[in-house]
Amino acid sequence: MDQLNLDDIEALALGATLLGTGGGGDPYIAKLMMRQAIEEFGPVEVVEAVDLPPNSLILSTAIIGAPTVILEKIPAGTEFVAGIRSLAAYLGKEPAAVMAIEVGGANTLLPIATAAEMGLPIVNADGMRRAYPQIEMTVFTLGGLSAGPLSVADEKGNRCVFETTTNQIAETLARTAVIQLGLANAISCYPMTAGQLVEHGIQGSITYCTRLGHLLEDVKAGREGAWQTFLDESESVEFFTGKVIDLDRRTTEGFARSTVILEHLDDGNRTMRIEVQNENLIAFEDGEAVITTPNLICMLDSETYDPITTESIAYGNRLIVIGMPCAPEWHVEGMLDLVGPRAFGYDLDFVELPG
Repeated sequence: MDQLNLDDIEALALGATLLGTGGGGDPYIAKLMMRQAIEEFGPVEVVEAVDLPPNSLILSTAIIGAPTVILEKIPAGTEFVAGIRSLAAYLGKEPAAVMAIEVGGANTLLPIATAAEMGLPIVNADGMRRAYPQIEMTVFTLGGLSAGPLSVADEKGNRCVFETTTNQIAETLARTAVIQLGLANAISCYPMTAGQLVEHGIQGSITYCTRLGHLLEDVKAGREGAWQTFLDESESVEFFTGKVIDLDRRTTEGFARSTVILEHLDDGNRTMRIEVQNENLIAFEDGEAVITTPNLICMLDSETYDPITTESIAYGNRLIVIGMPCAPEWHVEGMLDLVGPRAFGYDLDFVELPG
């Protein structure tokens, strides 16, 4: 993949929303923004980090906040470029490319729209190959890279740049700022060189999202065997098909938290409970944890096969729940301390997906 154009948007959005595990922002507005940016500024060049000069600067952009707020507080669009430019000015160096820090519906598409507006390429890499609610939860942290300096920008023109001593402090400072600025803002963090991204990043994110999106398009089109092909190609396991019978949703401490209860469509005695902090974190079947972070818990509409974001779940939805393995780059020392169940306050051991 050398360029992203209008024909790539739908597949990319499908794959990114799936991999966002319910988070990363609703893709609808982001798709419109990406479409408008490409129409106005032209296709976006997709580059591999290894093909950039090793010392060139890579800057990221993303929405930070609570998905329940992001759904209603539509981005102005100016805040993403503003955040990157503020951080670049602070660093005294112009970026060579833009990067998505995570894979998620809006947070994959908005960096591409931003790259188009700035006339920069988008890097085919990220720091999670899924979405996580907290800034420090990246493979970059495991690689010893700093999230700061980082910038936060809102749609009114307010901007701030933080120097931080740890990535956990970066999360605390940014989250505090975002709470005051309306819980749906732009962030640019983990400034790094292309050489550092090659060494510590997850490569191929955009092409991976697009490939999964095309597989889902085949499923949605009703092609014979497409669902099994999708499961095989994504190494996913189908766990549950059920109806939402209870939903407890609250926005607190800068996050959208919820508990979703599903009743199995074919066996009313089987239930599944999914715990959410922006993203789906733990799935329990009949009280036993069956899928745990850092593996992905993805929910799809059982009729349309559209991936479902956590803020769009409603009572009565009929959903398929699948588990997907996290990117291999996560499997290094410190993974579970950073993104395992206990990192989110659950006194649980990590559960491997069935082979």
